[in-house]
Amino acid sequence: MAEKAPRKFKVLKWMISIVLFISLALVGASWYISVKFKPLIRREIKELVQKSTHGLYRIEFSQIHTNFITGSATIGDVNIMPDTNVFKLLVAAKKAPNNLYYIRLKKLSIKRFHPYDIYFNKKVDISLLLFDNPDITMVNKHFDFNDNRPPRPRKSPYDYIKNLFKSLRVELVDFKNVRFKYVNNNELLPDVDSVANLNVTLKDWLIDSLSAQDTTRLYLLKDVNINLSNYSYATPDSMYHINVNQLDFNASSGKVNIKQFGLIPRYSEADFAKVAGYARDRFTIQLNNISLDGIDLPAYIQKRELIASQMSIADGGVAVFNNNTFPKLEKIKTGRFPHQLLQQLKAQLTIKKIKLSNIDVSYTEFDKRSQQRGRISFEKTSGTIMNVTNGVKVKTINPIMQADLVSYVMGQGKLAINFKFDLNSPTGEFAYKGAITNLDGRKLNQITKPLGMVQVNKGMIKSLAFDIKANQDVATGKVDFAFNDLSVALLKKEEGKARLVRKGLLSILANALVIYSDNPSKEGKFTTAPINYNRRPTGSFFNFIWKTLYQGVKYSVGVTPQREAEIKAQVAKFEKMKDDRDERRRRRQIRIEKKEREQR
Repeated sequence: MAEKAPRKFKVLKWMISIVLFISLALVGASWYISVKFKPLIRREIKELVQKSTHGLYRIEFSQIHTNFITGSATIGDVNIMPDTNVFKLLVAAKKAPNNLYYIRLKKLSIKRFHPYDIYFNKKVDISLLLFDNPDITMVNKHFDFNDNRPPRPRKSPYDYIKNLFKSLRVELVDFKNVRFKYVNNNELLPDVDSVANLNVTLKDWLIDSLSAQDTTRLYLLKDVNINLSNYSYATPDSMYHINVNQLDFNASSGKVNIKQFGLIPRYSEADFAKVAGYARDRFTIQLNNISLDGIDLPAYIQKRELIASQMSIADGGVAVFNNNTFPKLEKIKTGRFPHQLLQQLKAQLTIKKIKLSNIDVSYTEFDKRSQQRGRISFEKTSGTIMNVTNGVKVKTINPIMQADLVSYVMGQGKLAINFKFDLNSPTGEFAYKGAITNLDGRKLNQITKPLGMVQVNKGMIKSLAFDIKANQDVATGKVDFAFNDLSVALLKKEEGKARLVRKGLLSILANALVIYSDNPSKEGKFTTAPINYNRRPTGSFFNFIWKTLYQGVKYSVGVTPQREAEIKAQVAKFEKMKDDRDERRRRRQIRIEKKEREQR
């Protein structure tokens, strides 16, 4: 037994020595092959990049490290850049791409390639090509000769590698933590956008005798995934941050998912107008679960044209606040309706259908006269918007953008409304029709008291129906306002009092002489309000709609221009009577005081 142990030890020692020798031999061989083939690899990489891009791109790098045992390599200080002289020649030959790329990075990693297959089978199979923290600049210049080109190379890259390899495949090309800059050279001055923390994964990039004609591939790729996390961008006016939380794009499905999008003011409600210097609308937008389906990636890459079959927004809110104690900045807003602004976008946009659900919209204003906040809300808004586009070809086929929406005014009265926008109209023609039904009038006190100095004491809105045709200057149509048991009080602000107080006499006059309590009346007469409203050039789109409907509401409750003139005359008469009475009291008091002095 004593002799067996030393023998086992000797055998183990020999085995370890053999393994160590083989390992050292393999490392040495790997090192020798690496050193021997480095110049060849360097030359072949440069030649491959140049040939496969028609001489448009060249690659520069400082060093190569290879390990043929593990099948890995790294290339340091990589710089991929276009040759602008070659680009000019390609433009002249109408073969130039719309985009030029500039790529710089400290290290390019190649992992799990197979030297045996490369040498004996002339096949290059790489598991992973990793671009870590690269800087990428894409310069876009649209050329008409690239329109309607399929997303495949003009000439197969296989023609450039067939003398060296039978195929070249990379299972994954990963761009990690990309700093990406987009330069739009389609205008007189370049327009630059940039984004950081971008991750791009390219799947199954293949060059062989058939891949260039494979219609299931996009630029020789089976799929593209793009991920953007926690992106924040300050708007040029420095008043907002745009935040995107978790954006994911998949090319094979043509789908983008955005977990959360926000337009967040950088200043509080109290400071926003102060910083702006005037009474400016302050928007807070938070939209959740946004998705775009059927995105045309080649159209976006080639022409920066966003084409999608459908967009969905499943949840969120839009809140607008204005402080009118600050001076208003009067701007001409003619030509700035939503469908007109859509046509003014530099980028081409076509979304066939937008689906909205569970969106809360509110408008709040702090009023200078009342020193109070008025608020109106449209809750649980849902519906569809069709044919959202500024594409000339699309508008030629169908020039109408249509919106069908349902919402709840103050969370109660159901609002159903249909908009039709003429996208080709030089005067911004549009139409809208719909109705608000079953709303307790007292719900409107949240906005009528602070902003209109009117309190609804009671009244039930059965239906406020409207049918309006308009352009950027004038609106015509009708409003049918059915209500019961309407009674209002006129309010005023008194010095030293926080609350608004009731104008007793004027309220009585308004209810007794002007305002109808019912429509239709007890006699069955229904008042229909004809609409003919001229928009002020400084009035916004939504202000135009509000003023138009308000004209119909006033007419329906009895406040016609003639009745307004009558009530103003009555008010003036009563005010004069009050002033005369006060004057008589003053003179009587003077006489009493004079008589008292004489009796002393």
